[in-house]
Amino acid sequence: MNPAERHLAKVCPAMKKVVARHEPYPLKFERFKDPYRALVRAVVYQQLSGKAAATIHGRVLALWPDKKHPDPEDLLEVKPETLRGAGLSRQKIAAMKDIAQKRLDGIIPHQRSIAHLPDEAIIERLTQAKGVGRWTVEMYLMFSLGRPDVLPIDDLGVRKGASKILGRELNAKELGAYGERWVPWRSAAAWHCWRATDTVTME
Repeated sequence: MNPAERHLAKVCPAMKKVVARHEPYPLKFERFKDPYRALVRAVVYQQLSGKAAATIHGRVLALWPDKKHPDPEDLLEVKPETLRGAGLSRQKIAAMKDIAQKRLDGIIPHQRSIAHLPDEAIIERLTQAKGVGRWTVEMYLMFSLGRPDVLPIDDLGVRKGASKILGRELNAKELGAYGERWVPWRSAAAWHCWRATDTVTME
């Protein structure tokens, strides 16, 4: 067991029974760390299957073949019709352009700056962009920045998994209160809750 699993097993007998059966919580994540790029990708992936979203995301990136990713200025200048042709809805186009503008305005910071901000400060800043809710930022914190103590209590998979592990139904408020015992490894707890229902969502 890594330190996360050892802690969960120590403070929570119910978790102790399941962590040994699951894939360990990964302590490092190496992709999509820049918040601007991560949020653009997250908007594309909203309400789509992974395969369909990956196809559309690839089409969007291919609009700028000389770059790995469009700069904010690129997204603001490109015509909506062009993005529609890549498979994006009008709502997602508006969200992506707002993300680009908020990057230029300094609301969405650069990767080197965001690493120094606490979780709630990151949530407060990034959710100012259209189409970006708390859940999306929590996934970014967990799977891109590797923040160890995030518990997405509004995620249905986490609540279902926690209810299964603990043997009783939990609403979001109850899960948040119970999860205090998992500090400082609530991200790992969420990971194992997902694993309990096979509904893990990787951003």
